[in-house]
Order: sequence, then structure tokens, then C-alpha cells
Amino acid sequence: MDVLKLADLQEEGNDSYSMKTVFQEAVGDSSVKVGRVIIRAGETVPLTGVSKHRENEYSIILKGSLVTEIGDEKIRITAGDATFIPKGEEHVATNDGEEDCELVFVLVG
Repeated sequence: MDVLKLADLQEEGNDSYSMKTVFQEAVGDSSVKVGRVIIRAGETVPLTGVSKHRENEYSIILKGSLVTEIGDEKIRITAGDATFIPKGEEHVATNDGEEDCELVFVLVG
């Protein structure tokens, strides 16, 4: 068993968010990536355009809330919610709250 500490992992991001990839593995034509993201209060990710992945995205909101835009639909997700975004689906996340939003994600594809 591998045990990693988030504090020891390299952080990616900018003023809007921080991300740490915990595990990433390729198996044949598929891959799995697990990580943690913090979207800061008042910020939108991505800053411009939309996010779109080649993998299915599964997330669990641990703290705070987000408004996720998928097409013309806006959905509020809060701590304790889990989401699924199919591969190729364009989306944007906005933290319109007063606290940072923390989530764990898994990309599978």
C-alpha cells in the first residue's frame, strides 16, 4: 500500500485555484488520475473558456460550494455532493461563496 501526504505533493495552479495530483496511472489505453482541487472564493475555473476532458470526471465536494455551468444549465453543488461529468462535456465552475471550495476528483478514461 502507498500512503502519500498532500502536504508533500507538488501544487499546481494560479490565483484562482490550487491542485495536487495524488495518483496517476496509465493502464493500456486507459488512465486514472486522482487529486484534490481548491477553488478560491469568488473565482471561476477556468479563467476563460471551458474545461473539457478526455476522461470521465467524478468529484466529491468536501467543503464550500460551486455553481457549475454545463451548456445552458447552472447547477449548485455543495459539501457532501458528488458529481459525474462525462468525457468531452464542456463545463465551468464558479465559487460564488465566501469560503474556498475543496473537492476530490477522479478522472477515468
